[in-house]
Amino acid sequence: MPNNQYAFNDDLRRSIAHNLTRFEHRTIEDETLRRAAVVVVVAKGETNDSATMILTYRPGGMRRHAHQYALPGGRSDEGETTIQTALRELHEELRVELDPADVLGFLDDYPTMSGFAITPIVAWANADLEIDPDPVEVEKVFRIPFSELDSTAIPHLTEEKNGEPPVLFSRFPTLGHRMYAPTAAMVYQFREVAIRGLDTRVAHYGQPEFAWK
Repeated sequence: MPNNQYAFNDDLRRSIAHNLTRFEHRTIEDETLRRAAVVVVVAKGETNDSATMILTYRPGGMRRHAHQYALPGGRSDEGETTIQTALRELHEELRVELDPADVLGFLDDYPTMSGFAITPIVAWANADLEIDPDPVEVEKVFRIPFSELDSTAIPHLTEEKNGEPPVLFSRFPTLGHRMYAPTAAMVYQFREVAIRGLDTRVAHYGQPEFAWK
């Protein structure tokens, strides 16, 4: 995608919605896995009109996945739909309120070693998005520019060991650190499907042991 198409505008929204509509996302029907949902929020950059993706860093006091990068989201409550879970968690973590009409589509369900089947949704935020993170759940918020998401420098894969699948990870200049699967895998699929219009699958990649808890 050329750089001039990273602008946060209606053309980009239509392109992402089109790519997600044509993508046949895969669901996981496994009652041994707990249901969860996350949301890839497409938002305008803080200092310019470029498109970005919202990412969080979890504080050390979290019971699960402390000190890890994450998309806003969490476990589904009884009777909730995937969209309801993702948007509720987005509001609880970042005080961002989006409507189901802002949802552009879905990515593949992702099975985690910690026992969840995560459904990622993609949503479009208004240009005047304001974020007020809950410090209990979010230590820091990042806006990853699409120019970094669409870079040929990602993803990276670890070497296979003892027959285990390689672990997918990425390096983004905005973060300054490595980000590993599951989050890195879902972000990579967002890049491939929503931005590039491809049918890339990611559920087969491994996850580092620190993400199993």
